[in-house]
Amino acid sequence: MEQLIFFHDHIMMILMMIVTTVSYTMIMLILNKNIDRNLLEGQMIELIWTVTPAMTLFFIATPSLRLLYLMDEINNPMMTTKAVGHQWYWTYEYSDFNDMEVESYMINQEESNQLRLLDVDNRMMLPSNTFIRMIVTSTDVIHSWTLPSTGVKIDGTPGRLNQASLMFNRNGLMYGQCSEICGTNHSFMPIVVESMPINMFIKWM
Repeated sequence: MEQLIFFHDHIMMILMMIVTTVSYTMIMLILNKNIDRNLLEGQMIELIWTVTPAMTLFFIATPSLRLLYLMDEINNPMMTTKAVGHQWYWTYEYSDFNDMEVESYMINQEESNQLRLLDVDNRMMLPSNTFIRMIVTSTDVIHSWTLPSTGVKIDGTPGRLNQASLMFNRNGLMYGQCSEICGTNHSFMPIVVESMPINMFIKWM
């Protein structure tokens, strides 16, 4: 997630430079009263406005490609978890710990002190400051396991295992939802991850 934030700042800096340059050029052209009716072409200016966008795209694409590889790379994960999408709930498997499996359903809206359409009966518990391999699949239709606050979105496809690397830098609750239209109750299969210190996670297991 930290690398995504750096990439966002990098892109915003380039966009601000482009907006500033284009705005300045437009204002100067509007205020300029001198018109050369005999000017039909300018090879130098055409070369500049061809090379400059190409170089700009290069500076955008280079960190973007690097980030794609970083997101797929697993840095010696300490544990592996698996999320399986169903119509319309999630199951979480902790294969490193005696094949433990937890079913996660959305909590009834009538229950008090709960976030509407976001809280579940069994949260996914994960340790913080730990490299985790996250595997996502599905048993019926295409689902998508998404945690917006961490920048993670993994499609769950029947018959296929998709993976990503996770590492939470802080403890707390993170909320998400299925991000793929998967049927009638697509809106009612939320995701809640509770990140905790590794010693508390071991006690929970």
